[in-house]
Amino acid sequence: MTTTAQHPPSSPLAEPPPPARRPRLPRRTAAALAAAGLALGTAVTGLGPLTAQGSSHREAPLIAADPAVDNTDFYAMASPDTPGSILLVANFQPFEEPTGGPNFYPFATDAAYKVNVDNDGDAKPDVVFRWTFKNDDQRKNDTFLYNNGQVTSLDDENLLFKQTYTLQASYDGGRRYRDTIVKDAPVAPSFVGKASMPDYAALRKEATLELKNGVKSFVGQADDPFFADLRVFDLLYGGDLSEVGQDTLGGYNVNSIALQVPASALALNGKVDRNPVVGLWSTTERNRVRISGNTKAKLGNDTVQVSRLGNPLVNEVVLPAGLKDAFNALSPDQDAGIEEVVDRVNDPELPKLIEQIYKIPAPDVPREDLAEIFLTGITTKGGGPIEVDLNSQLNNKDVDAKKFRASEMLRLNLANKHNTKPDRLGVLAGDTEGFPNGRRLGDDVIDIAIQVMEGAAQEGKLVDALAAGDKVNANDVRFERQFPFVALPNEEAVNRSAAETRTDNVAAASRLGTTGASLITAVTTTAILCSIAGFVAWYRRRPTSATLPAHRGRRRR
Repeated sequence: MTTTAQHPPSSPLAEPPPPARRPRLPRRTAAALAAAGLALGTAVTGLGPLTAQGSSHREAPLIAADPAVDNTDFYAMASPDTPGSILLVANFQPFEEPTGGPNFYPFATDAAYKVNVDNDGDAKPDVVFRWTFKNDDQRKNDTFLYNNGQVTSLDDENLLFKQTYTLQASYDGGRRYRDTIVKDAPVAPSFVGKASMPDYAALRKEATLELKNGVKSFVGQADDPFFADLRVFDLLYGGDLSEVGQDTLGGYNVNSIALQVPASALALNGKVDRNPVVGLWSTTERNRVRISGNTKAKLGNDTVQVSRLGNPLVNEVVLPAGLKDAFNALSPDQDAGIEEVVDRVNDPELPKLIEQIYKIPAPDVPREDLAEIFLTGITTKGGGPIEVDLNSQLNNKDVDAKKFRASEMLRLNLANKHNTKPDRLGVLAGDTEGFPNGRRLGDDVIDIAIQVMEGAAQEGKLVDALAAGDKVNANDVRFERQFPFVALPNEEAVNRSAAETRTDNVAAASRLGTTGASLITAVTTTAILCSIAGFVAWYRRRPTSATLPAHRGRRRR
């Protein structure tokens, strides 16, 4: 594994000269694995921009065929433990059942996973981080197992399937990736179970890299940090708010990419004080032409965007089904030119449904407040109704306002400081460090989105009738206190018996701490050994068949 970052002299992450040697890009091929359900046999499938897969927990019609590149959630926030740094987290592959072997959940090797940054407001990426993956599969024709013994390190020979990633950065909109941050770094594997991986936290730690220039990187499995009761789709919580309080995502895992970089690496001209606002979104790309049956496919030069995610829930509840797949293929600079997309922001469907079901009047249209939140960022310079300069690139001193273009992306003020007492409702509750000014792991975006759709942002107060939201106010497991901050992956089956406890869940171990988890394991093991010893002692002293009393009655056949 190479963990030494290689930066050209112009890179914001560059060190003083001599400049690092420019890396050679990996060889590429146009062949790629076809998604399950899209093609069979050796048929050739052409994927154009309007046949792209969706993102955000399977919300687009075609995404079920390609979960490995389904971008479930995207987060951008001030680093909780490193002032002046920004934490970026992009998650993929929704609803990972912890016991979903034997292949579990690898990243796609014929895809590019990206985080895009627009710091001048033209809706085009200025900084792009790109992750690509390679497999090291030792199973071949010998076994179906992911591992054939206990795995205690990432290079353990018992771990038969491994992945590595290369992280590169571009500062010309993704045309060239001249900056290799890390090459062939290890991916934390899917958590098979405590028998196979007795100390998964150690594997997580081994995959967490501290690089030069304040950069930290992690790629691997994690608990899904998104929390919500998704029975919102059953007539908005059953039509009477009775279907609430259940974390639908509880117990599931995701594939997580986490990157922490200095804020100056994202800012226009590297100057956070003059240009503090950026727009961010994550994407995935596949080869435009993919051949099914090719198990060694790699990323080629002719790719198409198949997933896009900026603000949460935009493609999920703002856009109708007929626009979802097309939206995932669009670049943000195209948004303002798609009338149907703009119309759905200015005149959304959700408030009308709430009025129909719960008799709460929908706000008047057009919704200029939603256009400000989702398309321009919150600023006094755009003529919107929210009179605060918070997170629009129009607030950057070096931005040419004539080139600014409205577009959907998650906007973040890089000057944000980590709030040690955050409010789950973010900006709506007066916590200006939270969503929609970036997005933190603990921001309750479902409750925020419902309130925003009902006009709470422009009215300056919550809608009392919906104040309780979905009654899922936090993640089901605690987030970590250090990078990458996402919780350890779950180990128990989601559909386990309700009577079973979760004390042996690796996520529960994160709550108890290493000592507490070890103590429970030791006590449990001791109890089992005592039971076995007692049984053996009884067995040795049991009456023999010669001394047992004769059985009276009919003999069983």
